Amino acid sequence: QVQLVESGGGLVQPGGSLRLSCAASGSFFSAYTMGWYRQAPGEQRDLVATITSSGSTNYADSMKGRFTISRDNAKNTVYLQMNSLIPEDTAVYYCYARIARARYLGASDYWGQGTQVTVSS
Repeated sequence: QVQLVESGGGLVQPGGSLRLSCAASGSFFSAYTMGWYRQAPGEQRDLVATITSSGSTNYADSMKGRFTISRDNAKNTVYLQMNSLIPEDTAVYYCYARIARARYLGASDYWGQGTQVTVSS
């Protein structure tokens, strides 16, 4: 059973910073692309950033320059450093990973349970 366990959400003032972490656990062969999506109340789930196992990154335009995604392949963990936070960043942030459970099996998408980030004074 593959699980994605997120941590690091919370309440922060505008202009502040937070760092989210997500660790993939369980028995699997490889984690390919990992990343973060977010969903605000009444909105669809949107891309924040993704990172491949080789380190290539992709960001939503509104996050470029403020957010930084990174990963530790040895720990199967992805991070999201969020700086200069604004109220519009308030959302539930979901960890995502595309994981192959065995060498000769196709990869599947996995999601974390979500962590709340609230930006408010």
